[in-house]
Amino acid sequence: MKNTIRIGAGAAWWGDRVEPAALNAEKGELDYLCFETMAEATVSAAQVRARRDPSFEGYDTYLDDRMRAVLPACMKNGTKIITNQGWINPDAAARRVLYWLNEFGYKGVKVASVNGSLITEHVLALTDRILENGQPTSTLQSTLISAEAYLGAEPIVEALKAGAQIVITGRVADPSIFLAPMMYEFEWDPLDHVKLGQGTGIGHLLECGAQVTGGYFSDPGFKDVPEPWNFGFPIAEVSRDGSTVITKVAGTGGAVNLRTVKEQMLYEVHDPANYLTPDVVVDFTTAKIEQVGPDRVRVTNIGGKPRTPTLKVSIGCTEGFIGEDMFFYAGPGALRRAQLAKRVLEERFKIVKLDAEEIRIDYLGLNAIHGDATPAWAPEPYEIAVRVAARTRTRAEATKVGREVDGMAVSGIAHTGKRVPHQDRTREVIGVWSALVPRERVPASVSYFES
Repeated sequence: MKNTIRIGAGAAWWGDRVEPAALNAEKGELDYLCFETMAEATVSAAQVRARRDPSFEGYDTYLDDRMRAVLPACMKNGTKIITNQGWINPDAAARRVLYWLNEFGYKGVKVASVNGSLITEHVLALTDRILENGQPTSTLQSTLISAEAYLGAEPIVEALKAGAQIVITGRVADPSIFLAPMMYEFEWDPLDHVKLGQGTGIGHLLECGAQVTGGYFSDPGFKDVPEPWNFGFPIAEVSRDGSTVITKVAGTGGAVNLRTVKEQMLYEVHDPANYLTPDVVVDFTTAKIEQVGPDRVRVTNIGGKPRTPTLKVSIGCTEGFIGEDMFFYAGPGALRRAQLAKRVLEERFKIVKLDAEEIRIDYLGLNAIHGDATPAWAPEPYEIAVRVAARTRTRAEATKVGREVDGMAVSGIAHTGKRVPHQDRTREVIGVWSALVPRERVPASVSYFES
């Protein structure tokens, strides 16, 4: 029975870098390597792709890259892997991992897949109210494409108890992926909200990867960190009572200090005293944070309250299409040419009878982020990009945006710089709504495979 375990982060989202994960696997001396690759829209986007592309397997499109990078070191070092790269098809992801295990020659490795989070078929029978606007969930019926409840750590713990060395899930709350090994190794009771509060708080520190080691923190001249091109992903040295030291592989860039830890602790936490997760309600207001060495921060005394009787479910719905494109101006007078170009497009959209619910024409470099809040005294840029976007009910209407922007190449304003459109300039819009479902109505199941 271990008194301390080392848990490393392998990803903070779908598009995260692979190299720091490989470094953690090779040099992190890890007991567990955990990959978090889902965002709120990931499941809905995966469902949309599955509808368009029957060959899409439904799991993380970078699963191959990540497994090729970490499996040899994890197998050599006895590191277990926990990941939500299963997206909408954990079983297919498990079988794909088996393929790589067999390719590398690792036989007898047990892989588990956790299902149960996908409740699209019966979500409307389980909940009646949309959290964001208070409307009945039945109003989403005609546009509903996916619904996934946030499962907690318990099914992962079940898989670990059954001997799984690799556990692949669908939608599981981000910190639950990191909490599960603590619950398993230290035999924490699922209803012990004191220990689970501390463990889930540590999971929250790890779930965003390099954000706690200097990524998304560094701001030149204000918050400098060394070698920001070489951020190491975090490692948690967790003791049986939940007290933890956050660190990273020696020699990597970035930093682990009081500021990086505090920023990540409050990241995406609306109420620090009541951070809701499937496993426990976390109270960060009692946390004690101490610098105990270079790139070593001890975190203790994160509080916990009993878990809620409900689980959050994300409901993905189709909400039309977006047509988007851009063009460019540079040199003296760039802004006034861009302003005239905007007027030209507004009038031409009337000519082609563009039926749009919303049209935005922004000047990148001036007001595209702050919009109407951009100060009137903002300096005129030397170069500017005009971004044009419209939200429409149909794809046919959305394509009108790109067609009119194409016309600006020779029927526009002097010095218009037009890029050649090598990508699709229309995309389907997926809205994500939230609701609550009784936790007992969302049972999880675990399947097992072996290489």
